Amino acid sequence: MNYKRTFSYALSAAVMLCAISSAAATCAQEPTETKPVVVDKKGGRDPFKKYEAERKLTKVTAAGKLEAPTIQVRIERYRAQKQAAAAAHIAPPKPTTALLLNEMQVTGVFRTPRGWAAMVEATPIKLSYVVYPGETFFDGQLVAIEDSRLVFRRDIVWNDGRHEKNVEVKPLRQPDPVAAMVATKAAPANAPAADSAKSGAPDKQ
Repeated sequence: MNYKRTFSYALSAAVMLCAISSAAATCAQEPTETKPVVVDKKGGRDPFKKYEAERKLTKVTAAGKLEAPTIQVRIERYRAQKQAAAAAHIAPPKPTTALLLNEMQVTGVFRTPRGWAAMVEATPIKLSYVVYPGETFFDGQLVAIEDSRLVFRRDIVWNDGRHEKNVEVKPLRQPDPVAAMVATKAAPANAPAADSAKSGAPDKQ
């Protein structure tokens, strides 16, 4: 009896092993199902793809100096500031605030009760102004007045908003030698004419 029972148990185990092995082979032969990749039709990212931050390319522009307005625009701006100062009963700005440093020529340096002063000529409008240390201009400021030159601090503005300070020196304008020679030659030529005019006039008795 025991022998028959053991044989039946062994046969049952063999049948179960065969069933398990056949099921495993069937599963291995079945094709694996792949899920289609879903792409957002609205232009969004793939939900099954790893998120990556977008890199935005920034346009780098070449840095350059900011150009100053024309002299007409600066003069109109000065007039508007002068009218606003008069309406507010405050001191108006100086006319030199509308001038660029490269639009001036130093015509003279002299001493006043207030200290050293200089005479400058605005070349675009052919007008002269007396300036003192601390005088402001459109793109700079007068720092010091010396015997034969003026020292300025120029303010350079770049397109990206940066400000750069530079020292600029303007020498005293030298007289034109040609004009001086013409003036020297013209003086003796006029002298005889004046004498003849005097000689032609009757002397007072």
